[in-house]
Amino acid sequence: MELLEILECSPPLARRPLDAEQAMEVARVFKALGDPVRLRILSIVASHEGGEVCVCDITSAFDLAQPTISHHLKVLKDVGLLASERRASWVYYRLVPDTLAELSALLGTPATV
Repeated sequence: MELLEILECSPPLARRPLDAEQAMEVARVFKALGDPVRLRILSIVASHEGGEVCVCDITSAFDLAQPTISHHLKVLKDVGLLASERRASWVYYRLVPDTLAELSALLGTPATV
């Protein structure tokens, strides 16, 4: 099952516990976000004017080799947080707002918890 499908059918954590499959898939996203480089990449993309960033701009923000940055971008794409589009020789990355919204809804708690 895809992450968005799991998140869409998951109530906020305060209402009902996740089942084992849901917990595994959601944990993959949080594991991806648990790396400081990936969290910074997500922040760079989210805060970039126009909502998308060329890979060249992401790479230049770090003192890391390009293959390392590519690995981190792949992890973020694999968990559904980023999408990409190739334009000529460059790849542009943007957030996947549905995934972020579903994560936010999952973590949402009623005011009376």
